Amino acid sequence: MEKSSLYQDIAKRTDGDIYVGVVGPVRTGKSTFIKNFMDLLVIPNIDNEYKKERAKDELPQSAGGKTIMTTEPKFVPNEAIEITLDNNLKFKTRLVDCVGYLVDNAIGYLEDDMPRMVKTPWSEEEIPFEQAAEIGTKKVIEEHSTIGILVTTDGSVTDIPREDYIKAEERVVSELKALNKPFIILLNSSEPNSSYTQELAEKLSNKYQNSVLPINCSNLSIDDINTMFSKILYEFPTEQISIKFPRWVDGLDFNHPVKAELFNELKDAFSDIKVLKDVSSCCNKINQTDIISRTSIDNIELGSGNVRVTIDLKEELFYQILSEITGVTVENEGDLFGIISELSTAKKKYDKIAYALEEVNAKGYGIVTPSIDDLVLEEPEMVKQGSRFGVKLKATAPSIHIIRPKQILFLSTSLISKPRWKFIFSLT
Repeated sequence: MEKSSLYQDIAKRTDGDIYVGVVGPVRTGKSTFIKNFMDLLVIPNIDNEYKKERAKDELPQSAGGKTIMTTEPKFVPNEAIEITLDNNLKFKTRLVDCVGYLVDNAIGYLEDDMPRMVKTPWSEEEIPFEQAAEIGTKKVIEEHSTIGILVTTDGSVTDIPREDYIKAEERVVSELKALNKPFIILLNSSEPNSSYTQELAEKLSNKYQNSVLPINCSNLSIDDINTMFSKILYEFPTEQISIKFPRWVDGLDFNHPVKAELFNELKDAFSDIKVLKDVSSCCNKINQTDIISRTSIDNIELGSGNVRVTIDLKEELFYQILSEITGVTVENEGDLFGIISELSTAKKKYDKIAYALEEVNAKGYGIVTPSIDDLVLEEPEMVKQGSRFGVKLKATAPSIHIIRPKQILFLSTSLISKPRWKFIFSLT
């Protein structure tokens, strides 16, 4: 996807406000990600030099090791700022650096063996570090973000093992899903392309049913950011699905077994679709249906959430249903062509008497007038009238008269004689 189209779609889905809430366990690289994100995408595209310098001053601090650096939520920049990309696409953006959920072996959340108290924008009093993480995650995602980014790690970026992050990671994912906001999981790793990290990313994606992108937050690139946003687009809700069937399906009665089965299968499959990424798996599920030969996604409008899908039914199903409806065996295109030719000939003959039949049903009598093709021209005859000559032409043609007699049936019975039937025909 082109960069301009990507950010245009993101801007459409967020109504022009790309507010990113960055959440996750402590010591995973959230602040590092925000700093590099700002350096790569935001700051270079700020037109106002004063605002550009102020944004640089507001960048979060980041460092390695076990010590917690972010002790209170921070908006970066402090106020949403409008940026302009190369194609004159403008949108407002801001990131929020959240207090992370605590993990074992992290340092910095205790003071004198007591929970560390921190300040937050949504409380006048200081609250415990862990409570700030829980409240902050909910507040940031629900009230201050249009998309969420969960940063976790494979354990290679700090001295804290991967196992210590799992519990906090699961809590954050649960919170994000409950808030029903589009989000992506970034798996921070010193070696994002290693087989271990790639396998872990796939495992986490299956576990959380969400997109997981392995990256190195310290060496973040603009390509990483573009990939991240392209994946986030598929986490937005599906707004509308337009389905294209073979046209002959419309001709079937709604209660026809094939049509009913098709609609039931679609209802079951598409009821599972919540976000755009679900469309592909649902189409694969539909492909397993006996009556469907292929399901294809024609287009996904990432900026609007609208999807167009084409469903092809098995070819033999068409001929099977056609045979059932017409009572004529049709197995292939050759059979169909021959039958259409026969029906065309029969229709031409019927059209000649159709009006007469209507007259018969209405009045009891109808006449089929001859057509030009029925005329038989007799031999022309020379005629003379005074000094003038002419040619007399005479043509004959058969006409068909249709009569509908009324049949009256009388039945008389007698104890002595057998029943007698008497028929009387009369014209009406």
